[in-house]
Amino acid sequence: MSEWTDAIVGERMTVDTQFNDRVADSRFTSQEWGLIMTAVDFEIENHDDPDAASLVADTSNLPTIMPELENVRSQVAAMGGAPGGSGGGSESGGGIVDSIKGALGLGGGGDDGVSEEELDAAERLVQEYADELQAHLEDVGKWEQVRVAYAE
Repeated sequence: MSEWTDAIVGERMTVDTQFNDRVADSRFTSQEWGLIMTAVDFEIENHDDPDAASLVADTSNLPTIMPELENVRSQVAAMGGAPGGSGGGSESGGGIVDSIKGALGLGGGGDDGVSEEELDAAERLVQEYADELQAHLEDVGKWEQVRVAYAE
């Protein structure tokens, strides 16, 4: 089914640009948002019914990347930037070293700094993006073509 997603690359780029303000107003930095989007797939529910079809975000992989958000925040803080989002992270001071240790599975503890609330916020923002993408596809007259291509 990648053909339908390939067909909307240009439209996604347009929506990405339009969605930047929404991301900026969220708890996530643009780097974190980019990471979140790597874990998301899009599906069309009820693709066989033109009136009920809708673009939905499959966020089932989000929990696996959410701990990496803390690593992104640590890297930004280590480079002198303000910590992103609402988390702020811990005051461990390791930055890049902590990121490397975390990537190797040598991190120091159970709570990776990402709460259930943060996961919920990411899921909501991703679905808002999906809704905006569908609305854009409808506005430019491509929704029907995409819906049919998804079904093939």
